[in-house]
Parts: sequence; C-alpha cells; structure tokens
Amino acid sequence: MASIFGFRSRDPARDRQTDLQRFDRLAKLFDQISAEIEAEKAGLENRYRSTATNAAFLVEAMENGSASTDKSSDVSAMTGAILNYERRIAELARQKGLMKELRHSLDAIVDDGDGRSGSQAGHARSAARS
Repeated sequence: MASIFGFRSRDPARDRQTDLQRFDRLAKLFDQISAEIEAEKAGLENRYRSTATNAAFLVEAMENGSASTDKSSDVSAMTGAILNYERRIAELARQKGLMKELRHSLDAIVDDGDGRSGSQAGHARSAARS
C-alpha cells in the first residue's frame, strides 16, 4: 500500500500473521510451563503420600511400643516435611491455575482477531492450541 506521501504500510494480513506467530510461541511457552508445574506437583504428591505413610506407621509403632519414643524427632521432621509439601503443592496449584487463565486469555485474543482478519487466524489459532 502506498500513500501520496511515499509512506508504505505493511499489509494487515502480514501484520496479523506476525502477531499469530508470536501468540503461537507464547502459547507453547504457557504449555511448557504448565507441564513443568504439573511434573513438579506430581513428584511432590508422591513424596507427600510416602512421607505421610511413613509417619503414620512410625507413630503407630511408637504407640504399640515396637519403636522407641526417641523417634519422635523423626515424626516431627516428617510433619515439617508434610507441611512444606502441602504449602508447595498449593502454590503449584495456584500457578497452574494462573497458566490456565493466561492461556485462556491468549486464546481469547486470537479468537478476537479471527473476527477481524478471517481465515488466516483460524490456522494460527489451531497451531496455538496444539
């Protein structure tokens, strides 16, 4: 497009394609971060269950007299670890929710652009969601 002043602007379709490529990279980054969060959360949940089980068996053994009451420091350490796991799991759940919201917002931006730019956005939106 040329104007009477010699200034040329880019084709809006090209601008939209550039935007969609950026949005696609951002969508992939959100997905990658979400996967990292989920992997960390799954690992912590496994350790949480294991530590909680070990603590329960140790407390039961202490109550039955088959384990020394000197092991109460071990129970305290496990209790501290369990509380830390719970805190971190809750934080990761919050982060995962945030990533989901951000991804939803990004999809809405791409969808909003679809109404203005037609079929090219549909292709990029599909790529952004894959």
